[in-house]
Amino acid sequence: MKPMMALAILLGSLLTVMADNGSGLWLRNLDANAALQHGAPAYPLRLLNHWDNLDGTIERGYAGSSIWEWDQLPDSVNLRYQEYARANASIGINGVVLNNVNASPQILTSEYLAKVKALADVMRPYGIKVYLSVNFASPMAIGGLDTADPLEPAVMNWWSKKADEIYALIPDFGGFLVKANSEGQPGPCDFGRTHADGANMLAAAMAPHGGIVIWRAFVYSPTDADRAKQAYLEFVPLDGQFADNVIIQIKNGPIDFQPREPYSPLFDGLKHTPMMVEFQITQEYLGASNHLVYLAPLYKEFFKYVDPKSLVGMAGVANIGNQPNWTGHPFAQANWFAFGRLANDPTLSSDSIAREWVGLTFPEANQEAKNTIVEIMMRSREACVDYMMPMGLHHIFAFGHHYGPEPWCDVSGAREDWLPRYYHRADSLGLGFDRSSAGSNAVAQYREDFAQKVENIDSCPDELLLWFHHVPWTKKMADGNTLWENLCRHYQHGVDEVDAMAEQWQNLNGQIDPEIFADVADRLEVQQADARWWRDACILYFNQYNLLPIPSFVQIDHNSLTKLMNINLKISNFEAPNRELLDSVR
Repeated sequence: MKPMMALAILLGSLLTVMADNGSGLWLRNLDANAALQHGAPAYPLRLLNHWDNLDGTIERGYAGSSIWEWDQLPDSVNLRYQEYARANASIGINGVVLNNVNASPQILTSEYLAKVKALADVMRPYGIKVYLSVNFASPMAIGGLDTADPLEPAVMNWWSKKADEIYALIPDFGGFLVKANSEGQPGPCDFGRTHADGANMLAAAMAPHGGIVIWRAFVYSPTDADRAKQAYLEFVPLDGQFADNVIIQIKNGPIDFQPREPYSPLFDGLKHTPMMVEFQITQEYLGASNHLVYLAPLYKEFFKYVDPKSLVGMAGVANIGNQPNWTGHPFAQANWFAFGRLANDPTLSSDSIAREWVGLTFPEANQEAKNTIVEIMMRSREACVDYMMPMGLHHIFAFGHHYGPEPWCDVSGAREDWLPRYYHRADSLGLGFDRSSAGSNAVAQYREDFAQKVENIDSCPDELLLWFHHVPWTKKMADGNTLWENLCRHYQHGVDEVDAMAEQWQNLNGQIDPEIFADVADRLEVQQADARWWRDACILYFNQYNLLPIPSFVQIDHNSLTKLMNINLKISNFEAPNRELLDSVR
């Protein structure tokens, strides 16, 4: 089995796909001998969000360029689009947002809508609707208006006519996804209006056609001492003011797709507004396409705290590109697969999904080999958390591209909440962000049972401790060790786990396709080196503040923090560093 064939075997050859018949049922055949299985999807909206740009780049994309060949459409329609649609339908995904949330207004021009129609025509037989991310200032950028104020009649009329144009071409068009007043994107707040004003104006344009507006809650502004509180502060006062065909899309955590976050308190705060969760499938903060990190445990962790029945849908930021195996890392396919399976049934276990994927992807392997692959997958996410940011540490990545550690980062002119020191708050006394009632009081945004648990430093789970508390370095933990000792233990354990994963993988040599074996083995070597880089950089950096002995069980490979601080990968937001580049700076 060649790497480029992995997804075809995973989601094509062995899966018989039938289009959505309107009842919400989907049909699949797991192998030639399996009975057809029916299941009612948990959510009506099961969407992939592509962060693909019209120039072919992908923001946070690590598997090559965009699969959408905008310069070739609509005259030339790549046969791969049908493979893509079939794969998505086979795991129950029923909607695709084609373009980046940092949207170009050009996507709404007649030229590009004809291209969108061509893609919609490919998706339709598989029960998949297309959606578009839209730039809120489009009436100004391409419509000739001097304002995008949502309460201006001319603006309302422009969007209404644009909706008419879209639905004349694509009668089953899904709707708009909007990122507004976030990270420089225009929005209704620019005109003194609220998120509800902006969303409802678009919703009115879509309503006659049965379309929806998905309004992202990823907003933060330098108005509060704690960025983690921003979405709640902006959206809870608007609860109940949104039109019926508006859905608020909320990232699973309150910051930004970290290896581990508590759930966003906005899921507790919105009582009268439809919500959907946004997960990241692409590994922006998880080693890009170089690290093996199975994400079903991350998704399942969210559902430990948020009732699946409180949502109307799931969105996943896609990890798909034009590389032959679709996702860069062969195991990144498992995260696409797991997202789709959980969007249909969030009660499925991470282990059962992994076994399903492994069975489809490695049919030639014996049962012992399949069990080994599942074990590697199941230990990978916790290993990543340990070697990157254990015990609730978060957002201490290198600036911009988010690859590798940079807890010391200081960029002139950058906002405070773009920098790692804002989050880790290390000093001579301790480590962590105090979000208790004595600190930023972010705990007050959560429901009572969770808030009480994390408010107390002694009852807060260790895995979230430094998210909610600034903890003394020498504080005795429940196991009798100090915070510093346990922090170091986690970093070392993460390294040890990746070493164990690599050793387990080596034992599969000769039992699976040799090209896939070699590809994954090579990436695991990168991951092993990266885990040591994270461990050494973080321990040596934090040791500057506490001046405590580094425990003997930690085996520091790099003897100079200065050397580590001078690493500069010089990569863009649109790529992952290759092995040669990484080797050149280590």
